[in-house]
Amino acid sequence: MENRSLPQQAALVVNVHSRRGEALFEEAKQKLEAAGVRLVKAHAVSDPARLPGTVRQVVEEGAPMVIVGGGDGSLSGTVDELVGKECVFGVLPLGTANSFARTLGIPLDLDGAIDVIATGRRRRIDLGMIDRDYFVNAASLGLSPMIGQTVPAKLKRYLGRVGYLVWAVKCSVSFRAFRLTIDDGAQQRRMWSTEVRILNGPYHGGVELSERADVDSGELVIQAVVGRSHARLAWDWYSKFFKLRDRDAHTEEFRGKSFRIETHPRQRISIDGEVVAATPATAKVAPGAIDVAVPR
Repeated sequence: MENRSLPQQAALVVNVHSRRGEALFEEAKQKLEAAGVRLVKAHAVSDPARLPGTVRQVVEEGAPMVIVGGGDGSLSGTVDELVGKECVFGVLPLGTANSFARTLGIPLDLDGAIDVIATGRRRRIDLGMIDRDYFVNAASLGLSPMIGQTVPAKLKRYLGRVGYLVWAVKCSVSFRAFRLTIDDGAQQRRMWSTEVRILNGPYHGGVELSERADVDSGELVIQAVVGRSHARLAWDWYSKFFKLRDRDAHTEEFRGKSFRIETHPRQRISIDGEVVAATPATAKVAPGAIDVAVPR
């Protein structure tokens, strides 16, 4: 499966509500066709709630590859429709952080991403799951869901990752640490925490957070920022962003196939940037769930 070539026919589904989706939809169509990818369907979707249904439709119609353009939330919200199918998942990174594209080594510019879709290869990868909801890259609880749920759209659109940082400072004023319990079926760990990342790949928020997480390892990495200090959480993000030598000083990591996660008080869970779940929850890996287009 790893060395199989990509289909030369595809359906294109773009979230034009994403940061760059509206501006690049027509250009993406033209460049895909010019690169030798014949588009059997092309949908510009303005309502993100319609994305899963649109992807489901083109998969059912027999598209051998579905190219989804948008941010990590768009990819996570549509990937469920490809689980267990022979259809290949193509990625056009048009969002703010584009963590999944970074994980797969896909260039973040339009021309580079299209070149991968036209000349790359298939790679079988794992997905993560929060209860029954699949995700491509990362889920989180703590401060990140508060930021993702409340960040103004214009701030995110025009400032990108810097906008998230500005809003994080504002949200941290009212945020409080929580008691965390992680149970892998063999052992329970209890600690204070300000943020928990559930990683299928190394990136979250466009930042490489763990060198141990990989999309074909057959395991998830749970990374907890320990303690009750806001300053410690801020330093953790800063040190990981700039890849400082002591960047793992304030986190604990747990690796495995399935975890039960409980918190007090209850915490919302962000799945690839979209707040759609809450604790208590089960996080587990879905090994070899989909084929994706990656660089050759």
